[in-house]
This record gives sequence, C-alpha cells and structure tokens, in this order.
Amino acid sequence: MKKTFLFFITSIAAISAFAINPKREFRGAWLHTVHQSQYARNNTEQNKQYLISQLDSLKSAGINAIIFQVRPSADAFYKSNHEPWSRFLSGKAGVEPTVKWDPLQFMIDECHSRGMELHAWLNPYRVTTSVNEKLPANHIYHKHPERFVTYDKKLYFDPGLPENRKFIEDVVSDIITRYDVDGIHMDDYFYPYPVAKVNFPDDKSYKKYGNGMSRGDWRRHNVDMLIEEIHDLIAAKKPWVRFGVSPFGIWRNKASDPRGSETNGLQNYDDLYADVLLWSKNGWVDYMLPQLYWELEHNRASSLTLVDWWNKNANGRHMYIGQDVNKTMSKPDIAPSTDKNQLKHKIDLSRDLDNIQGNCWWPGYSITKNFMGVHDELAGNYQSTVALPPTYPWIKSEPISQPKGVKIKNGVLSWKKDNSKGKTSDVVRYVVYKSQDGKDSDIMNAENILAVTPGNTFAVPSDLAKGSYLIVTALDRVNNESAASMPVRIK
Repeated sequence: MKKTFLFFITSIAAISAFAINPKREFRGAWLHTVHQSQYARNNTEQNKQYLISQLDSLKSAGINAIIFQVRPSADAFYKSNHEPWSRFLSGKAGVEPTVKWDPLQFMIDECHSRGMELHAWLNPYRVTTSVNEKLPANHIYHKHPERFVTYDKKLYFDPGLPENRKFIEDVVSDIITRYDVDGIHMDDYFYPYPVAKVNFPDDKSYKKYGNGMSRGDWRRHNVDMLIEEIHDLIAAKKPWVRFGVSPFGIWRNKASDPRGSETNGLQNYDDLYADVLLWSKNGWVDYMLPQLYWELEHNRASSLTLVDWWNKNANGRHMYIGQDVNKTMSKPDIAPSTDKNQLKHKIDLSRDLDNIQGNCWWPGYSITKNFMGVHDELAGNYQSTVALPPTYPWIKSEPISQPKGVKIKNGVLSWKKDNSKGKTSDVVRYVVYKSQDGKDSDIMNAENILAVTPGNTFAVPSDLAKGSYLIVTALDRVNNESAASMPVRIK
C-alpha cells in the first residue's frame, strides 16, 4: 500500500513540476527568539535593521506569513501588561531595552507594509529553559509560586489549575486587543516532553480537580479547555484573528490507535496530552501545522507517510505542513528521483494533496542564510510568484467592493482607499495585477501578481509593455478578494 502511494504521488510530482505556482498558498516562516543571542547582543537600531533584512530576504523567497515568537518563556518581546521583558531581547529578564521599542509592533508594521501576515507565537506553559535561570521580581511566579511545578529542572505553569489557564488567556486577550496581529500561534510544547522514569508533578492539582478521570484524560481535558477558551475569546473580540497550532508530527501511532499513522514515535495524545485532532474537529483552531521534520522515508516517522495521514485528518480546517529546512536540503530525494535534496518533492506533495494549503519553514533564519541554496530555489522556482494566503470560509465576512478611482498619473497607479471599521470585512491589502488585454480572468493567474500592498499607490514598473493593463483588487482581513477593478491601460 505504501509503495503504491509512493509511486502515485511521485508520478504526480513529476507532472506538477511544469505547473504554475498556485495563487493561493500559505507560505510561512518561523522566526524563533528563544536562545537567539543576536537580539540581546544587538542594540535597538541594529535589531530593527536585522529584522528588516530578514523580512526582505523572506519576502524575496515568496514567504507571505511570518510566525514570530513573542512569548518564548512566560516573558515578552512586546510591552506586556502581564509579563516581564524577555531576557532573550535585552540580555536580562525584566529589563527593557536601553532604547525603548516594541518588537511585536515593529514586526506587525514591517510585515504589513510588505503585504505579509504576522502571527504572534506563544509558548503556553514553559517558564524557564534552564536550571540556573532567575526570574525578575515582577514575574507572577514570585506572587503565586504555588501555581508552578518543576520538571526536568525547569519551571512550568501547572496546566491543571484553572487560574493558570485564565492567566494564559489574559495574555492572549491582551495581545489581540492592543495589537493588529493576523494570528495567534502555539507550537508543540503543551505538557512537557517526557523524561524517562520521571513523573510530571501534578498530584496536588489532580487530587483537587481530577473528578474521577484517569490522569491522562484529565491532562488532555486541561489542554482542551485552554484551546477551546482561547478560540472563544478570539472569536468574541476579533473574529478575524486566526488561531493555529503547530503540533509534534505524530498524533498517535497505529499500534496505539487504529486511527493513527504507520509510525513508531512519540505521540501528541499520549505523551504531550494534546488531542490535536479533537481541536480541529470541534472547530477550535483555524489551522493545524504539524511539524513533519523528518526525511521522506524516515524509518520510524516517514514524512511521506505522515503528510498523507494529516491530509486525511484535516477535519475541515486548514492544514499546513511544517518543514525542516536543513533536513529537507541535506537529504537526497527518494528514487526514482535523482534530486540532491527533497525540497521539490515535499512542495509537490503539499500542492497535490487536496486538504493541504501550504507549508511553513523551520527555521526562517535558514532561508535567509540560504542554507544549501534553499532561498535561491524558493525564489527562483517553487515560490517565484506571489501567493495570497488562503481564505477562511468559516469566518464570516461581508462582501467587499472592488477598488474605485483607479488611475495612472506620472508613472504611479493609485486608487481610493477604504477606511477601517474594526470588522472582518475591513479592506487591509490590495493586489495589483498586470494584464495583457484587461480581462478579469487575468487575476486568476499568480504570474500576473505584481504586488500586495496595504497602501493605495503603486509605482508602475518601467518594463511593462505600453498598451497592457493594470488591475487592482481588495483583500479583507481573512484574505477574501473583491472583484477586479476597471482595468487601466498603460500609455
């Protein structure tokens, strides 16, 4: 069965090599801040220039969504109302950068100016990452030490306590209330990765709140409640903000559950107490982004096997694939391909399977460093055209009108800009297309996209043929696109 699937998908991949890159696709990149010494080493201006260079490079590689880690360890890469400044930013926990700035707001502004989305990435339960770490005096731990536990010499919020769940939700609420983020993102760290023969120390909270449930079911229920309640608060405050989770790549092995995958590795459900399929089935998340960080034919966790499994278990929500850049570029493709890396094969898989809408690259820094030529390959081939992020049909939005007043004057295309009203249907970006003969159908082809911009002007490239046309469309907060504007001829 596996060989049949492999032959089938490899054949499709060979055919799709000649296909035009899709117009709609999630192309994300993770920029983590945990244990990234460059931020504390740089001053504010250097950090701004560093992040600008990262975004410029990622955009040129076709990336349209940045997942930026703003809460690596119960701390903040922004001016938080609940938690101290991150030591990974200033070098010392709780200390604001010498020259004041807000990295989250900066990244929102810079991403949006480039037509890119910004998803704020939070780690829910982790507090410290090493045994010697000292928390600042204003950390909630010092006020409520009874709400924390130590496991593997690291400090964690006890997920079994309702007051901890409420605190994490308050952090999320604070971010979406004060910042114009496009998404809230959580990664794979729910209950911590298990340490052999060491039990997670939640006896007290289990005794108080277990209500007769097995320990495993109770732990899963704790995480379920966090996910459901975050979904509900986002829906109530800013329904256009997407909520996504990037779980470890295996839900359950088939040996543990007939619904599981043909794998033999650590399991979300049993080891991290994250029943991620329930979350998508119940509509508590807008996208799932499993971390398939293995090579295609890994003997215990084949990425080829898992991408098919996740495709079949999308549950009507978006499914993007988390790709490890270094492993993808370092491993040769599987026969009959003679490619020196697995990049093309993995992208083809994501585009050929019906329920997968894109990829996210880990880490984004490897793309900007052009590890083994990955930036060049993405920019020159697989992501060479601009892609709009997917729409989210379950998030209700009113129809938006096509841009009006489109004209060209002194080499600049302009149009009337809509005013924001605090609704999902707010127009937040515009798409500029080239067209040979001014037909509306030209907006269906990604090769015709010239720019995605939040503004209402566009400098007409000098190399566009005279007599051709430009067309503008509008995008709302969840990427629904308006009808085409009246075409404007280049004279």
